[in-house]
Amino acid sequence: MENKELKLYMAQRLSAIFMVPFILVHLGVIIYASRNGISAAEILGRTRGSIGWMLFYGLFVVAASIHGTIGIRNIFREMFAWRGRNLEFAMVLVVVLLVAVGLRAVGAVT
Repeated sequence: MENKELKLYMAQRLSAIFMVPFILVHLGVIIYASRNGISAAEILGRTRGSIGWMLFYGLFVVAASIHGTIGIRNIFREMFAWRGRNLEFAMVLVVVLLVAVGLRAVGAVT
């Protein structure tokens, strides 16, 4: 495995480890809200203006975007034998798009 591929492999594994607490808290909040009949309006009322939730979901978006983009890159390399600068440029666009869309969603609920 070449050095770049090893770094991407490790970055994907680290992003997965980093996401575990985010996923657990997110699922816990969903379960809590659904079991207690909390409406979307009530959830937004609790998250609006919360720097804590903004940071939580902002970091979650960044980690998931990195993790997902590396996975997409690997799929394109394996299925389509896509290599080189075009692939790397496309993946930069993908991660930027995912982060932008994700942070926009975070901004809408915090």
